[in-house]
Amino acid sequence: MNLIENLAGEICKIILPINEEVFFGNPKSSLAICTLSSMDLLKEIANSNLLSKVALVGRLFSENKGIDSLVRHVISNKNLETILLCGKDTPGHKPGHSLLNLYKNGVDSQGRIIGSSSPDPILTITKSEVLEFQNQIKLIDEINETSISKIRLSINSAVKI
Repeated sequence: MNLIENLAGEICKIILPINEEVFFGNPKSSLAICTLSSMDLLKEIANSNLLSKVALVGRLFSENKGIDSLVRHVISNKNLETILLCGKDTPGHKPGHSLLNLYKNGVDSQGRIIGSSSPDPILTITKSEVLEFQNQIKLIDEINETSISKIRLSINSAVKI
């Protein structure tokens, strides 16, 4: 089954390529924004003056490799203290839901995110990396919020520069 899943993933990359878009803003900011699957929101924030208030803005499409990458990036950047989670969650995979559960509950001995209802919430990061992530950041849950004005309010109340 794993071979078939990997093959299907490679075919999807060719047919429906997804750009690895991350926009970097103010390196002194301790706030990152994750727009989940809302690519238009990601670009809107990246092209606004909000980028000067945040360290980076990016997206998250998967409940496994995407979360692995996000956690590794956060713990390698000790300046990051807050993640604002907004935008629409990817239907089916629900990485936003999984990231919230990782933050609240961690992983079990097999690397599965405890409490996640996503289809494949199995991570390769270690329990110590998860603990470091949980202790380093505050996660603000604004999942499904796509209004730039409401996100601006959340940023203004969370930003520390």
